Amino acid sequence: MLPEPLLSDPYEDPARAAELADSVSMAALLLLERLSPLERSVFVLREVFAFGFDEIATAVGRSEAACRQLLVRARRHMQAGRPRFEADRQERQELATRFFEALSQGDMGGLQSLLSADIQLVGDGGGKAPQLAKTVVGAENVARLLASVFPLMARIHVTFEQHEINGQPGAVFRDRDSKVLHALALDVLDGQIRTIRSVINPDKLGHLGPVADAWAIDEEVKWNRRRTQCRGRRL
Repeated sequence: MLPEPLLSDPYEDPARAAELADSVSMAALLLLERLSPLERSVFVLREVFAFGFDEIATAVGRSEAACRQLLVRARRHMQAGRPRFEADRQERQELATRFFEALSQGDMGGLQSLLSADIQLVGDGGGKAPQLAKTVVGAENVARLLASVFPLMARIHVTFEQHEINGQPGAVFRDRDSKVLHALALDVLDGQIRTIRSVINPDKLGHLGPVADAWAIDEEVKWNRRRTQCRGRRL
């Protein structure tokens, strides 16, 4: 399960954009899910809403001293799970632009050069849309999959627009009727893409606009793949 993709680039105020990026990045949301319920409650109340420890103690039914210890543990877990060196915004955007240019061209080599060796492509269809059977791991595997699928999608007029999603560079993909098909976010570290998160679950896309029929798109893509393969055999 992946967090709902939130577009953070509509904010023109750089300070507001940076604040949002830090608070709702997919990495941060996933790390929050790994905390215990009490740690998560204390962390959010203190770090996001700036509650006093007396208020937090009342809210969670623990002593102030216990809440302070919970916060220390939560901060330790969050810090340990974050990348040691986060790419700055300009570096992330430049890398994302190169990634989406290579994607639009079906350039496997270009894609692979931007991916870390142990990259993971993670999908979330929620059982309500076509999704990956399992996480795809490794630069060559991920690059091959992306380079083979997107040209077929482009052939049926699927397009994408780059956005900042949950504080990370990404894109929203739309069908020929401009309905939302899925959202893609890139986790960038040390000049490479370490994780690609693809959300195609319609329940998590409705806030971005009318949602496309992902099943129908999937059938069109498969049909185009079969037609391409048949042509290749005849040559």
